[in-house]
Amino acid sequence: MRLDLARVLLARTQIDPLFLDTPQYECEPLSELLGCRLILKVETLNPVRSFKGRGTETVFNRLPASSTEVVCASAGNLGQALAFGGRQRGVGVTVVASAAANPLKVERMKALGADVMLVDGEIEEALAAATRYAEETGAFLVEDSKDVGTCEGAATIGVELSELPGELDAVLVSLGAGAMASGVGFALKELRKGTEVICVQPEEAPAMTLALRAGRAVEVGAPRTIADGVAGRSVIPEVLDDLAETTDDAVLVSEAGIVEAMRLLYRSAGLVVEPAAALGVAAVLEGGGRFNGKTVATILCGSNVAPGDFERWVGNGR
Repeated sequence: MRLDLARVLLARTQIDPLFLDTPQYECEPLSELLGCRLILKVETLNPVRSFKGRGTETVFNRLPASSTEVVCASAGNLGQALAFGGRQRGVGVTVVASAAANPLKVERMKALGADVMLVDGEIEEALAAATRYAEETGAFLVEDSKDVGTCEGAATIGVELSELPGELDAVLVSLGAGAMASGVGFALKELRKGTEVICVQPEEAPAMTLALRAGRAVEVGAPRTIADGVAGRSVIPEVLDDLAETTDDAVLVSEAGIVEAMRLLYRSAGLVVEPAAALGVAAVLEGGGRFNGKTVATILCGSNVAPGDFERWVGNGR
């Protein structure tokens, strides 16, 4: 296990308070609709509109003093968080993204001060280009999930969830490369051992889920999901090992389920979320009664969705 509870608790004292102690509350209308007591953990009310600031703050706090530039590959949220933190500290930030990346996220990365390089291909090609850039320039490479700081920063979400009063039967965590899932799972296994930790991934981007089930990386095709924040097909072996120790189950949800979950969150909670943030609600919708009568928390991990896309998918809540 790469994560350490003492480092997680220290990170919680070092992360910018803008990203900490986010709302966590029961959404009664959704509870009534879904048949379980549903706790929403809202990670969107900060300058980068996602949970990623927790991890990037932790990375920056551990950065070698000699580092004056960082580089990463990102679909958008990690890049925004790095850009925000770099701007605060006077550290240069370069982000490599797919040319097909969400235009809203690309513009937000630029607005926050990042130099953005676009490459053909998917996140894997972007990571290869970011790695070359780091080797050529000496920039510090921040690799989401592989850099344990991104996981231990995300683990502070689990620390906060562990402090919820009363029963907490399960936490549903969106799964992409694995930083949030491994971090939250680790914190809960340390601090709230009776809580089941369940990862949720789109059926159209199932790489990590299939790897968890098989105990090894499984070859999958290119992702075809609207949930760009969790769309990848690479499996980092160290992260897979962490997840195997910190999570109890991994489930897949349909694209229709993701859209319906976004719609329900808008109608019942007044929250606009990006597709990756709706995976937990989708898992309850498609869970066949698995969560009936239980207290379940889900992390709304981001809201970086273009208005036009949201209206097309959700129909403006109608």
